[in-house]
Amino acid sequence: MDKKRVGAWALFDFANSVYPAVMTTAVFPLFYVGTVVGDEGGLGELWWGRAVSFSALIVAMSAPLLGAIADRGGARKRFMLFYSLLCIVSVSMMSTLEAGMVLRGFFLFVLANVGFESALVFYNAYLPDIAPPEKQGRVSGLGFGVGYLGSALGLVMVIQVATPERIEFVWPMVGAFFLLFSLPAFFILPRDGRGQMRIAEAARWGMSNFRSIVGEVWRQKELRNFLFAFFFYIDAILTIIVYAGVVAEETFGFTQQQTIALFLIVQFSALIGAFALAKPTDVLGPKKVLNGVISLWIATGITAYFIQDPRLFYLLAVVAGIGLGSAQAASRAFMSSLIPEGKESEMFGFYAFCGKTSSFLGPQIFGTAVFLAGGNQRPGFLALTVLFVIGLILLQRVNDPKAAAAAA
Repeated sequence: MDKKRVGAWALFDFANSVYPAVMTTAVFPLFYVGTVVGDEGGLGELWWGRAVSFSALIVAMSAPLLGAIADRGGARKRFMLFYSLLCIVSVSMMSTLEAGMVLRGFFLFVLANVGFESALVFYNAYLPDIAPPEKQGRVSGLGFGVGYLGSALGLVMVIQVATPERIEFVWPMVGAFFLLFSLPAFFILPRDGRGQMRIAEAARWGMSNFRSIVGEVWRQKELRNFLFAFFFYIDAILTIIVYAGVVAEETFGFTQQQTIALFLIVQFSALIGAFALAKPTDVLGPKKVLNGVISLWIATGITAYFIQDPRLFYLLAVVAGIGLGSAQAASRAFMSSLIPEGKESEMFGFYAFCGKTSSFLGPQIFGTAVFLAGGNQRPGFLALTVLFVIGLILLQRVNDPKAAAAAA
């Protein structure tokens, strides 16, 4: 295992994690809902849900095809660079947004989110290349742990300027942070190899053979069963991330500065969760870790429905953060252990497909429930808890290859 490559790979997680912390969680959702749209009777949440869902749908529909093209055309790093730059440029352009620019904000966020999520497909596909199977849990945990540190430092960076008077400076700061710390990955990670065909040929092949690409995944029984379970529990997790800032402000009365502080707590607890359960993921197997973590999320969702005291919401954020970091790291390691050699980008494309297809549904369910309830956000928590339960049940159908190897 080349430690220099592992370090560069993890540093990309550090670089891009400023985006979800600021743009999909703590700062931009509040700015878009409250300032750009103007939150009246849940209208802001409705537009925000549409933006998140539409971008997720684009990623879901394109990721498997792009992954297959990257594998056959030898273009993984080039695709990763293109989508990273798309995110960085789109975020930086948000400095032009003002109140009432609903559609401009909508389309800039969609472009940024498509860039961010699509780049992750090719980033994740490097995991089997840089880490042997027995260390993929630790390396995946390292990536997410360092990533949550990047999220926390990104929030600290913008906390002083995330005010109505200076908020336009936040967006180029996020873009610069992402660009600067992602450079080592593009210089140090393995170069694109010579593909089986040229990119244009791979694109034509992918579009004419998409059914066979889907068939490859369907024939992998354990991979197929895992993706079904992942679809449900990651839907609930990503929906909570997307709406957490808005819930903190509107249901628990947090100011924007308090919301940023809340997410600093989440990032550090997620860092702890990712690191603490990284080794158990390799030793016990990712399935056992995920069983415990999803059960923790179920308890969190039920508790969130009932609590009234904002101080308890801080405590709940710590628990959720631990569950967030460990769930994402263990899921990526589990997925990596089930992928046939040479199909990394393609299979991680389907990993993104399941995550983003579910992300299209989750925010719509949550946002619509809030809208129908006249702005009351609490009913959405129980709906998300049901998704966790379904995911946990389906996960029991998956055989963990690491657990099977240990038993043998």
